[in-house]
Amino acid sequence: MNQREAKNRIEKLKKEIDHYRYVYHVLDRQEISDAALDSLKDELVRLEREFPALVTPDSPTQRVAGEPLAQFEKVTHPTPMLSLNDAFGEEDLRAWEERLMRLDPFARLSFFAEPKIDGLAVSLLYEDGLLRLGATRGNGRVGENVTQNIRTINSVPLRLNALPALKRAPRIEVRGEVFITKKVFVAINREREKAGEPLFMNPRNTAAGSIRQLDSELTAQRDLRFIAYAIPTDLGQKTHREEHELLQAMGFYTDPDARECADIAAVMHFYEEIQKKRDAMPCQIDGVVVIVNSNPLFQKFGVVGKAPRGSIAMKFPAEQATTVVEDIQVQIGRTGAMTPVAHLRPVRVAGTTVKRATLHNMDEIKRLDVRIGDTVIIEKAGDIIPDVVQVLPKLRTGKEKTFHMPRQCPVCGAPVARADGEVAYYCTNKACYGQQREGIYHFVSKKGLDVDGVGPKIIDQLLENDLIKNAADLFEIAVDDLAPLERFAETSAQNMVDALKNARRVPLERFVFALGIRHVGEQTAVVLADYFGSFAQLRHAKFEELEALPDVGPVVAQSITDYFSDKHNCVVLDRLVAHLHIVNPKKKSVRLSRKTFLFTGTLASMTRDDAKAKVRAEGGKVVSSVTKDLDYLVVGEEAGSKLEKAQKLEVRILSEEQFLKMLK
Repeated sequence: MNQREAKNRIEKLKKEIDHYRYVYHVLDRQEISDAALDSLKDELVRLEREFPALVTPDSPTQRVAGEPLAQFEKVTHPTPMLSLNDAFGEEDLRAWEERLMRLDPFARLSFFAEPKIDGLAVSLLYEDGLLRLGATRGNGRVGENVTQNIRTINSVPLRLNALPALKRAPRIEVRGEVFITKKVFVAINREREKAGEPLFMNPRNTAAGSIRQLDSELTAQRDLRFIAYAIPTDLGQKTHREEHELLQAMGFYTDPDARECADIAAVMHFYEEIQKKRDAMPCQIDGVVVIVNSNPLFQKFGVVGKAPRGSIAMKFPAEQATTVVEDIQVQIGRTGAMTPVAHLRPVRVAGTTVKRATLHNMDEIKRLDVRIGDTVIIEKAGDIIPDVVQVLPKLRTGKEKTFHMPRQCPVCGAPVARADGEVAYYCTNKACYGQQREGIYHFVSKKGLDVDGVGPKIIDQLLENDLIKNAADLFEIAVDDLAPLERFAETSAQNMVDALKNARRVPLERFVFALGIRHVGEQTAVVLADYFGSFAQLRHAKFEELEALPDVGPVVAQSITDYFSDKHNCVVLDRLVAHLHIVNPKKKSVRLSRKTFLFTGTLASMTRDDAKAKVRAEGGKVVSSVTKDLDYLVVGEEAGSKLEKAQKLEVRILSEEQFLKMLK
């Protein structure tokens, strides 16, 4: 995968992960399974490790969980409730151990492993042995006060058993997981079915919804359980095993399967043992948590990003299922690219009902030899909708139909074409409704104008009611236009108009990216903004001038000139320019002119985006890969393969401190 492909994939992953995190943690709903979301996050983490220059501050990997619900009093945790990085095999575990040994080559590592309960993380605060507060994790720093609901859980002691160690701290924090057993979950759904109520999706969603009930009596009816796994308070414990022993002595339920492991081989043995008995266990689990057993070492290893270095979640493999391809239809993207999608006989995979799976392009369809009517294996691994990973040809009946890419766009009826050297087919009508809709989605997206609260559903509603036809129409909408629409009360209508007003001031590079010009990503938009300095200059640039720019070349230059010479685009652009205040980039210093920089690892004093901005502000250039022409590789913590390659090519290596001195 090259830089451009990785960038596009990362942007899609970030958008989808943020959506599903918001739906789950803020709206208290679940649209995809946790296993599928974990797979998405794992792919994002792996891509960002491979292309660290593409990591941005708004990436889901840079934060923990979601925002707390507004219905409950907010609670600030004494210490942050961090998330865990994921591993998906022994190779990942070995790599994690190697990273720890690089941090402390003399460390004598042993581990503590326990099943990863699929529930809701909570923090309990005890004062003088009495339960005073119960809070959800929330966003990791601020959670929700659910003390009344926590008190209904019989496995949560209201008073701790007296122990000598408790005299060390009058305030003690205990962390664990609220969950619901499979047996209770089935019983709840049986009663809901009798009452004609919609069934709950899975035990975790049921537990999360129950602990957030405003009516604690309803929570008490759900038979929730609590399993304790950590004591952040210092009670003299030296190992994580001792923490479990303390928790048991205090009166908490801890996992009876948890155990100390001498090395990674023992951890893998434990993992395989738990995986075999997973289905027979009373509650849902989605993997194994592995933690450095020594508490002093765990503290020494510290935190990187939003996860402790000294622990990791070893996840079970992605789930698969078989189903039938009932149809194959195409979706139209903002550039006109047509993506074939398999419409499936509904099947449950990893806790959700799946109805569609991506087929990517015609080359992939031919490789799989997938036909309409085929029985296929689908897998939720790295995509938001599952992949078709295998066809079962022995189950064919002879009635299956070969799919052919339509010759006309299914949305507008325009001819379909395939450019030489490309795998994608395109709708040739630039005014296609499908393209326009996706283009407006992109325009208001986080990386575009970042219009708060205006997403695809709102855009669809505006299009369906003929309130907009293009992005410029958004800025002419009045509150009265929105009043008759469903879900638009006076306040929400005013909020949307205000959000659009707040988005009118936009930096040139973001505006250029928001236009959705084919082949123009974030980096190219920055190059164009820096070179031309104003939108007027860029808009009237000649092909030859564009082609000569770094990161542009003939293909991108032709795409840009085609875009700005299109009459329809010109009309929309004129209106946009009239509505927006496009902020031109400041004149840059030339101190680092002609110098190229690449960043790898985690920087302590700033994000990589901040560091790249500082380089560009001094006239330097940020590149995405190590070559012999690279001037400087700036190395942070957890530096990857780029450091080794730079050393072989004798590229100059800078520490973060040296980089900052250079800037001064």
